Amino acid sequence: MKREKVTVLMGGTSAERDVSLDSGKACARALAEIGFDVTSLDAKDNFIEKLIKNKPDKVFNALHGRFGEDGSIQGLLEHLKIPYTHSGILSSAIAMDKLISKKIFKSAKIRSPDYLVVTSLQDFKNSNIGYPCVIKPNNEGSSVGVSIFTKPKKSDEEIVISLLKKYKLLILEKYIPGREVQVAVMGSKALGAIEIVPTRSFYDYEAKYSAKANTKHIIPVKINETDYKKILDMALQAHNILGCRGITRSDFRYNETEKINKIYILEVNTQPGMTSLSLVPEIANYYGISFNELVKWIINDASINR
Repeated sequence: MKREKVTVLMGGTSAERDVSLDSGKACARALAEIGFDVTSLDAKDNFIEKLIKNKPDKVFNALHGRFGEDGSIQGLLEHLKIPYTHSGILSSAIAMDKLISKKIFKSAKIRSPDYLVVTSLQDFKNSNIGYPCVIKPNNEGSSVGVSIFTKPKKSDEEIVISLLKKYKLLILEKYIPGREVQVAVMGSKALGAIEIVPTRSFYDYEAKYSAKANTKHIIPVKINETDYKKILDMALQAHNILGCRGITRSDFRYNETEKINKIYILEVNTQPGMTSLSLVPEIANYYGISFNELVKWIINDASINR
């Protein structure tokens, strides 16, 4: 029987290249163990020519960051009519764009932190968001370019100026105190949640992907049953309202000291990490789904017209 040919797209040119390479290698290894005919392809330089030459039956998208999860690679694969994993063109583009996501969350009454669009230093100076607050690029992942301002400092303006040189649009967001909870959604089901306790100031790029950061992962999450169900329901609602497919991971802040507004969604990640420190595989494993089983489910879910 002929084995299905799968090309794993990884690496690329985004700020999350190294993480993508780690995710891709892990997924390629799992796919080979499952029995697929696997080719790993670094999505840079003349990779499109190589992809076409490979003639894969399916593509496993292990790219992270811009181009890999903003609708770009999805558009290419739709054009080539190669079935691929994770979310489609529109949902990928929307989820990557924090401003549009926030507007959709608001329309769907999914609570997210108050925010202000910053396109100039003057926008930041005129802000009424207050302190503490969070500044972030509108279209990056893995906490790339994110800073938390705890109180007014001259260096805040310097950080904003530096970010504006690289990004046209920033999001200034009200900082929500509390616990960091992340939820994995698998198809039509919210699989479960995990709590993150970073030893660093917040769950930044280093905390996510370096074992040296000693970030603590707590599963099951110690939250009352009612609030836990609300968080899972909000994650599934966000996944669906953005039109996502396959696997997503939603990031939340949970402030149990508040009586009413306890839960805030921060964002939905359409290409969650698949490294040894990644959260979706850890959540899946806790609920009895091995890494190889998770990867098999993802590739079997691949299609076009997503």
